[in-house]
Amino acid sequence: MSGKELLSAFRNDLSNYSPEQLTHIQEKGVWSIGQMYDHIILVAHEYLDNAEACTSLSEEQPLGKTRIGEQLIKHGGFPPVKIRLPDEMNAPPNNTDSNEVLAKRIDEVIERLEQWEVIIDSVNPNYKVEHGGFGWLNAMEWVELVEMHSRHHLRQQKELERYI
Repeated sequence: MSGKELLSAFRNDLSNYSPEQLTHIQEKGVWSIGQMYDHIILVAHEYLDNAEACTSLSEEQPLGKTRIGEQLIKHGGFPPVKIRLPDEMNAPPNNTDSNEVLAKRIDEVIERLEQWEVIIDSVNPNYKVEHGGFGWLNAMEWVELVEMHSRHHLRQQKELERYI
């Protein structure tokens, strides 16, 4: 499933949640479904911003991915485990957006992905931007990361749906 298709599925799922269900927090330290959506959207834009940054470079980057980054790309996704970032990088996502606002925000990500479909092959694969954990990624890898990261949250979505 492409990143666009996956995000479209997330968008369609929004209609299954009432406003109360969207913002319901089961317990401290567990996100609401709305927070999960906010996180997916923010990270997608961050990754697409990094892909865009690759297009403005003029110098090739000889360095590559970290061991974890190599595994991620080789396997085409994140491992099936919960990943917790350090507290300083783990601020709780926004929990105030309505279904409609989240749908609009997802549409904006999908639109950006559609724009990338047209130009991705023209970006020099040796123009790279560094990811803090995965090493040096090119535009294609940043765009692929949008799908991998979103797909990683499907398990979380199912878990959160059991709470509502």
